[in-house]
Amino acid sequence: VQLVESGGGLVQPGGSLRVSCAASGFTFSRYDMSWYRQAPGKERELVARITSTGGTTNYADSVKGRFTISRDNAKNTVYLQMNSLKPEDTAVYYCNVRVYSRNYWGQGTQVTVSS
Repeated sequence: VQLVESGGGLVQPGGSLRVSCAASGFTFSRYDMSWYRQAPGKERELVARITSTGGTTNYADSVKGRFTISRDNAKNTVYLQMNSLKPEDTAVYYCNVRVYSRNYWGQGTQVTVSS
């Protein structure tokens, strides 16, 4: 299993950013996918989750209405569209999948929200 995140960067408050996660090594279309984030000095937290078909999504309260998770099963890729970004969204964002009861993580992509 390999997960490779991309698309992070520096953005001003109120701005938007889309991060992507390219997956390989497993049958992507059969598994739910998640995005987590970890800010300095804080625990890793779940941001959003999407079911294998994309039919159901769930979000942390802190990002509801601002972030959208989506997936393209033909491209083995999951996305996180982040709008109305706030300084408190600054974190390393990680892609996650659980395959055969084991969690897999990407290397993470840094998102910094600052003026």
